Amino acid sequence: MQETFARLLDRPPGAAVPLGAWLARVATHVGIDALRRRKRRAYAGPWLPQPIEGADDDWSGGPASDDADPEQRYGLAESASYAFLVALEALGPRQRAALLLRDVLGRSARETAETLGTSEANVRVLHLRARSALAGYEGRRCLPGPALRERHRTALERLMRCLLAQDAGGLEALLADSVRTVTDADGEYTALAKPLEGRDAVMRLYLMAALHRTAGDLRVEIRIVNGLPALLVALGKPVRRQAPRSLMRCELDEADRIRRIDTVLAPRKLAAVRFPL
Repeated sequence: MQETFARLLDRPPGAAVPLGAWLARVATHVGIDALRRRKRRAYAGPWLPQPIEGADDDWSGGPASDDADPEQRYGLAESASYAFLVALEALGPRQRAALLLRDVLGRSARETAETLGTSEANVRVLHLRARSALAGYEGRRCLPGPALRERHRTALERLMRCLLAQDAGGLEALLADSVRTVTDADGEYTALAKPLEGRDAVMRLYLMAALHRTAGDLRVEIRIVNGLPALLVALGKPVRRQAPRSLMRCELDEADRIRRIDTVLAPRKLAAVRFPL
């Protein structure tokens, strides 16, 4: 957004050009360029989106209803959810732009083509491929709201209690058989080099990590991040390559068991989150 308005100040459009359309076009292309640069860079270990903290009211934009604009498939709150952002990683930059413009912002094919600087036919191809790539997400859509927030908060509270008490039985009951965990440390701290799957392996990892952290002046708190509760962990006395701050969020299955845990340790990713003092 800063780059978009810097360009507006540096090279403003003529009076004949609608300002809103110009800003949307520039912001879209700046975003596409940023994604291309990121995907070309080497990254140490798994990559996760940057968490953004907010209060419950900040994420009140609900999902698109059944009678909403037919061009709008996903609500604004859903589009900011961690699950949706992770799913978007399967898309190329222009596919992602086409999907967001059409399905989140409700732009028509013509408006999307004007924003992307391409034809309507090409927009339809990009859009179709993007929707096909998100077929897996469609089966487990994340629709943030009070009920889902409460379910996630309850699961995180149980997870925190089990880890602090080293309660292996309680943790086993909480985790799905095929639970998967991903850790993003950007190579700066001790972390998984690749995703880990399976309840037994994930249990061992988090029980051991919690045991090591309890001696480091541990402080924990649950806050709303990307529309859903997340567990924030701060260490007053980290040892060796322990991350002083980390964020843990989860996804639940139909039985409210945890099927995925994402942990962010990379300090650059945590700049927009307030940690317990």
